[in-house]
Amino acid sequence: MFVAVTAVLDSAFAGRVNEFRRITSAPAYGIERDFEDEDSVTKGPWIKAARAAQRFHGLKSGRHNYGDFEDNSPEAKEYSLISIDDISTKKMGSLCKTETFRALPVYIPEVTSRLEDARQKVDLAATVLKKIGIYQNNDFLEELLSDLIEKDSRIIQVRAIAFNITDDMVINSLYLKAAYIEGHRALSFFSGHDLDSRIVYEPWYRPAVSSNGVPMPRKPNHHIHQSWWTLPYYWCETHSWIITYGVDIQPSDMNKYRGFLGLDIDLSNYDVNQCEAAIETENEKQLTTFLGTHKCDSDTSDCEFQEGMGWSRGSYICRCRPGYYSEIQGNLFNGTLMEDDWENKKKADKGQHEYIFRCYKCAEGCEVCHDSSPCLATYNWPFRITLLTISSACIASTVGIVAYVYQYRKVKVFKVASPIFLSITLLGCVIMYSEMAAIFPVLGFYSCIATKWTRHMGFCITYTALLMKTWRVSLTYRVKSAHKIKLTDKQLLQWMFPIVLVMIIYLGTWTLGSPPTAENIRDWHGLIFKQCSYNWWDHSLAIGEVFFLGWGIKVCLNVRNAESLFNEARLISYAIYNIALVNIAMVAFHLFIFPSADPDIKYLLGFVRTQLSTTVTIGLVFGPKVVRVMRGEGDQYDNRARARGVTVSFSLNGGQNSDETTDLYQENEELKEEIQKLAAQIEFMKIVHMEMNNRHIKPKPGGFFNGATATSPVGKGMCSTSFSIPPPPRQSGESSQQIPSTTMTTSAATTATSAMCCVTSPADTLSERV
Repeated sequence: MFVAVTAVLDSAFAGRVNEFRRITSAPAYGIERDFEDEDSVTKGPWIKAARAAQRFHGLKSGRHNYGDFEDNSPEAKEYSLISIDDISTKKMGSLCKTETFRALPVYIPEVTSRLEDARQKVDLAATVLKKIGIYQNNDFLEELLSDLIEKDSRIIQVRAIAFNITDDMVINSLYLKAAYIEGHRALSFFSGHDLDSRIVYEPWYRPAVSSNGVPMPRKPNHHIHQSWWTLPYYWCETHSWIITYGVDIQPSDMNKYRGFLGLDIDLSNYDVNQCEAAIETENEKQLTTFLGTHKCDSDTSDCEFQEGMGWSRGSYICRCRPGYYSEIQGNLFNGTLMEDDWENKKKADKGQHEYIFRCYKCAEGCEVCHDSSPCLATYNWPFRITLLTISSACIASTVGIVAYVYQYRKVKVFKVASPIFLSITLLGCVIMYSEMAAIFPVLGFYSCIATKWTRHMGFCITYTALLMKTWRVSLTYRVKSAHKIKLTDKQLLQWMFPIVLVMIIYLGTWTLGSPPTAENIRDWHGLIFKQCSYNWWDHSLAIGEVFFLGWGIKVCLNVRNAESLFNEARLISYAIYNIALVNIAMVAFHLFIFPSADPDIKYLLGFVRTQLSTTVTIGLVFGPKVVRVMRGEGDQYDNRARARGVTVSFSLNGGQNSDETTDLYQENEELKEEIQKLAAQIEFMKIVHMEMNNRHIKPKPGGFFNGATATSPVGKGMCSTSFSIPPPPRQSGESSQQIPSTTMTTSAATTATSAMCCVTSPADTLSERV
């Protein structure tokens, strides 16, 4: 009901109410000096009703009438910033012409908390005045006010006012003002009672916040004992920003008058901080009430407070965050310009905030940029897919070779080469090929781990398998005893397992303890791409692999003159040499020749290294075997090796077939070869002794011991096809029956002679066995 009445009154007397608002709005934000119509305005009956309506609406909307917002609300802070900017830029309009002050509808607890010592002194002085009276002794009052202002340079004015308790008229007042004259602070006293009823419009007599920080009611009640802080205000009399602390002094037995004691504190040396948070500087005088009112884009830029600018709006700069850039040089904007542009946008929607004062996101991968130029290197995906497809085909082919070896594992060309180690070698090659899949995408955490495992684990398995086979050849070839060394596949696997286990433990510890990560590097164009990090884990492993390669090369040099079936040892030596050479060459390419290559060149180098080391190894070790099987010669021994005295058991892996059980057929073949060699040597020695002990026997022309071929019966490579073996001598007691000499058959003679022709001399035979 009352709301409806007030609405009708407002509409009926809109003109008079607006005139009334011009005057009654002054207590909050300024005081009008033109009071010619004050009596007529305030005495009319309709105006009294309008005043009641205005007071009701004011209670709803807040302490003030300059908009529908509460004190310290975002709208109140924006209004305060506009007022601060108007005053700092001298766009004050009616201020200091028809208005004596301009108050801000914000609380500043960060300031009042620093003035706690001054507040306590005023409270103590008010207690004293309440007991002795505020109007009885002016001399004492002057001394009291002087003591309050002299020792605190922040205080610019102290006032004490006495009121009549019956009509609240001012009966006396005493002011003590501080001013700087030629650099010296001087104090001046003023007294009188000319305030009258206008005191209610003074900014220092408008309570806003109690001394303990609680907002005061809109309509102040000075008839109770209370202490309070005013709103901060700009006072034209001193041309400074001020906040006042006041205490209402109530009558007592000794004090018959109601009083007021207040002091004005200068805030002009404070800075307005509109950024997100206060910064720690030597000057702690920051108004943090306005924190968060900056106009920087919080998503793309950071607000940086600029101290020392005092009471001014826009005391900050907006700096584009890392990863963003602006079209303005320096990637920063002046806060004052941004505030003005923001105000224009709100008023007429003509601001350039969305165009000029804007930070744009850098191109992908750029941490710092000045324009939209790309920072990331591009990947030639068709090229990389082609190389990956070739590597995948190599993996499929390698798996096919594993199946091929298993299918023909009993064929001699694979059987004497140990199918188990052949399969292990191919398994390592598959792992080495898989590195191309690990480094195919843009490198990340998991792809870097996969890269390290495939590269080093594949190398370890492949190289160790080949080295174990070569080492067995070395041990067998270098033996100097008549007893042949037999190293089984099981024994070699037992020696190979610790080497692979050490690599697994090292890579596992590396992965769990300090896993490799992808780091940004720049190519020769300055573009960024990802590469797996290199640290002391990589360097330590590289040093170990270099020593491992050196040991393998040494073993290969030891067996360089060894003969084996199908020429296995030499081909494996070539493969080991190739692996060492390719790895050393690729390290040189990466570190010295192409240190800043782009990601596609890096991928190509990895492909070349894989093909030269892995594919060439497979071709050297397995190519001749597959060809012999396809020609149908897989079960036929190499005649050239057999002609040099290489036995069936002296195979690639050092004289041990892949079968762990005894092969009777193989043993029989070996015994036959040994018997044939022994028979040839005995026959040869018999001829030598016969010639030496029967010098009267002249050698036949063209025979073994003629002048041209006296050094060896096989000097010309000719051997007799048949000869007679004399009967053994008779023993005592035996029959004197003549035993005819036996002539060897042609086949037996041929066998013995061919065996003898394979040995050039007893010394050669002995060295061949060694």
